[in-house]
Amino acid sequence: MGTDTDKPVLAVRDLVTAFYTPRGTFHAVDGVNLTVRRGQTVALVGESGSGKSVTCMSIMRLLAAPAARIVSGRILFRSRSGLECDLAQLDEHAMRALRGNEIAMIFQEPMTSLNPTGTIGTQIAEVLRLHRPISRRAAMAEAVRLLGLVEIADPARHVESYPHHLSGGMRQRVMIAMALACGPSLLLADEPTTALDVTVQAQILRLLRTLQQELGMGVLFITHNLGVVAEIADQVSVMYGGQVVETAPVRALFDAPGHPYTRALMASLPRMDAVLATPRRLPMIRGSMVDPHRPPPGCRFAPRCDMVLPACEAAVPDEYKIGIEHQSRCLRWQELA
Repeated sequence: MGTDTDKPVLAVRDLVTAFYTPRGTFHAVDGVNLTVRRGQTVALVGESGSGKSVTCMSIMRLLAAPAARIVSGRILFRSRSGLECDLAQLDEHAMRALRGNEIAMIFQEPMTSLNPTGTIGTQIAEVLRLHRPISRRAAMAEAVRLLGLVEIADPARHVESYPHHLSGGMRQRVMIAMALACGPSLLLADEPTTALDVTVQAQILRLLRTLQQELGMGVLFITHNLGVVAEIADQVSVMYGGQVVETAPVRALFDAPGHPYTRALMASLPRMDAVLATPRRLPMIRGSMVDPHRPPPGCRFAPRCDMVLPACEAAVPDEYKIGIEHQSRCLRWQELA
């Protein structure tokens, strides 16, 4: 018999998000399905423009209306109490009670996410006081504890610092501290290591893994870096043109990718054995990302695919089951597997 811990903290079902522009309406997210369980990290991978961040903003209900809105689908979230709600149907008041409390987000660029006129401690304390009946003094003491939790040296001094006093890595740690302030059940991380050098990136990834194990959060980690995926993810969903084209456990995905797009992404990674051998050009994916205003009628990747068949261009392929929790939206998955 299943328990509450077996049930997903997040289940996105057939999510469609539309943008309304002078050129017409287009679906930046088109039928996306995702599942995140407690204690699990799911990586959402794809090129820029594939719909990763829009998926994240749709879950948080931070889309800029009326230019963008959720057209259809469900975003099922399970709270600490075990109650399930559809985030797509909640009013703004109910969403504000969840944001920063039970669902938190680490944004892509910390310098533009932090208030340059407020101290670090004040900004963390604001999150706590918004969701908890806590005094300012107690909130500042908790801010010091949280900065220590994310391994910022001398946290009592840094609560009085302003964002411009800190390095990029320290600002990102502050963003993590703010996100974890209320002990969320679900953490959305939108490319939190993109602007950091590789040493700091490794430190941030290690920190996120450690904190996740301690707090038991579900994490949706958005990235275009497959090296980061291999480091941090349990499950991977690959996005292209607003759709999830492949979902798999991380080991299965790297061992046997079941979609030409996934395979092409992996082929474009530099390999150490290749670097030490005869120099060669990295393979590239020909063509450009699909125009969201005029998507092809069939597989979104068909115009750039080396394995395309006439049937691929006629209709959107179904999802095919390759293995345990491994699905691919490709007619030729058997050849790839």
